[in-house]
Amino acid sequence: MSRTERKGAPTPVADLPGLIGQEIGVSRWITVDQARIDAFAEITEDRQFIHIDPVAAAATPFGGTIAHGFLTLSLLSAMTYDAVPPLEGAVMGVNYGFDKLRFLAPVPAGSKVRGRFKLLSADDKGGGRWLLKHEVTVEIEGAEKPALIAEWLGMQVVGQA
Repeated sequence: MSRTERKGAPTPVADLPGLIGQEIGVSRWITVDQARIDAFAEITEDRQFIHIDPVAAAATPFGGTIAHGFLTLSLLSAMTYDAVPPLEGAVMGVNYGFDKLRFLAPVPAGSKVRGRFKLLSADDKGGGRWLLKHEVTVEIEGAEKPALIAEWLGMQVVGQA
């Protein structure tokens, strides 16, 4: 299976009302190592020392380097492929934005994170378009607080693209 294919049996549109309020999937653990952080810093040109300088970052309250919040956020795409089955007959899905987003805890270099997805709403926008809102909680392995909580909107198109 390629990384752009979602796991799990497709969800029939008729099943959506019964899934609202339910946790519908949990992704695999993804390692956020220093190499990933450094690559993200280069791509985004955000080279703040707390992300890329282990010696200087060790002197901060974080005690070492941490992932960019936007790096953690960007991993939602990979997490959704792991955790959220597509709608039955879906030909594509697009990111539609966020209603809420909060970064709650730093992700130290070397940590593992995973996403928990709960379906909050499913709105039929006509023409085979479904606007799905998921509450996503990104957990840090072994940590009490999550890295982030978001209400993420995605549009899935069922039928002809």
